[in-house]
Amino acid sequence: MFYNFFSQTKRFYCQLLFLILSCITSFQSLYGDDSKQPNILFLFADDLSYEALGYTKLYDVQTPNLDQLAARSINFTHAYNMGSFSPAVCVASRTMLVSGRTLWRTEPIYSRLKPVFQRGELWPQQMKAAGYETYFSGKWHVPIDVTTCFDRTGTVRGGMPADKPSWYLRPIEGQKDIWNSTDPSEGGYWAGGKHWSEVTADEACDFIQSRTPTNAPFFAYVAFNAPHDPRQARQEFLDKYPIAKIKIPESYRDIYPQAEQIGCGKSLRDERLAPFPRTPMAVQTHRREYFALITHLDQQIGRILNTLKQTGQDKTTWIFFTADHGLAIGNHGLMGKQNMYEHSLRVPLLIAGPDITTPKSIDAKVYLQDIAPTSLQIANATPSKTQEFQSLMPLIREETDKSPHDVIYAAYLGLQRAIIWNDLKLIHYPEADTHKLFDLKKDPRELENLINSPNYSSQREELVRLLTKHESSLKEKSADTNR
Repeated sequence: MFYNFFSQTKRFYCQLLFLILSCITSFQSLYGDDSKQPNILFLFADDLSYEALGYTKLYDVQTPNLDQLAARSINFTHAYNMGSFSPAVCVASRTMLVSGRTLWRTEPIYSRLKPVFQRGELWPQQMKAAGYETYFSGKWHVPIDVTTCFDRTGTVRGGMPADKPSWYLRPIEGQKDIWNSTDPSEGGYWAGGKHWSEVTADEACDFIQSRTPTNAPFFAYVAFNAPHDPRQARQEFLDKYPIAKIKIPESYRDIYPQAEQIGCGKSLRDERLAPFPRTPMAVQTHRREYFALITHLDQQIGRILNTLKQTGQDKTTWIFFTADHGLAIGNHGLMGKQNMYEHSLRVPLLIAGPDITTPKSIDAKVYLQDIAPTSLQIANATPSKTQEFQSLMPLIREETDKSPHDVIYAAYLGLQRAIIWNDLKLIHYPEADTHKLFDLKKDPRELENLINSPNYSSQREELVRLLTKHESSLKEKSADTNR
């Protein structure tokens, strides 16, 4: 009798334990297994300034999907690119991102990247080593074969579409604009028959839908060419932005006084998109097309985020959204990104994920390339010894409120330098023998040059010292090819 009682009790508890385990398994299948590495989705735009998004409320740009993402994200409001060693700023930015090396240690590019690649230290290689299935679609623009870095790839794009003369020095006041951004015969993003942003979104959605619960976690690097020029979108998106309602930037001027001496003159491709001198009508036209392309990009990103939600993978996925650099589009008399002003150095940076329950903005100054070590920490992977950027998780987890970087350093060729310390920025043009000083807190549009102000004399001296120190330090690291 005692034996039967014991057996029945044992059977009851075994059945109860089985029921509990079944419930846990069902819960995990529905809502995600916290013990499993989370997915990581990296959404990358091109030429997207921090200003040109609806949630910033700086300009009237319609980005409803990114606004919704921002509403559940950690928003790093002061994320920067370090600059470039070539007019193609995107090459330097992306090379720094995937290699973890700072500006002067990624140039010359291939000879610096090849040993990093051979050691398996590029960002996607490290994610793969951490147990992730890696996927890429879109703009790569790094001099390493992308198919050797990722498990799966979609369409791989170059830096930009093949261009045409009709894209340049337009529109001219009093003349008919012969270029039509909606015309497929102009090629550009219409080349191949379907807008490139839509192709990239299609492929990303297909990849997400192909996932099964038994798959390894994924790392998806989805890189749009937009809103880099040519600024092409369908008429419905242009119609959202009547040209008469496009605001002229506060910093607008018809010509930048040191343009030629800083490498932003009439021979630079980005600057030749609009006529010289600039006109309000030309700036409004380019900004209209820029905003339309951004809204179209936002629609494609919304499709990806909706697919993630519909497949139930949103609950186990960290999402990173940023751009490789910003763009002037008429600010300060400039059109491109090859300058040291905020509109070109600063980018949006949103991070959303399962652990982020309280969205907020963080104004600590960071680099966009800090995304790579952040994602590696989320993946429980150890960054390589050559990684020079820093994880943002201590800021996200409120373990600190200070940036991992003492200053923000930036450069363009040998022609421009900048240092940001606290809320002050010093810009130096060596060829022009010119310094500019801005108080970013009081003057976020960088309208008033304080270089000769007696109220900032001590700060000016400290900024010059910091710029010299960091320039020297980064150049010394550049000479150390063994790191």
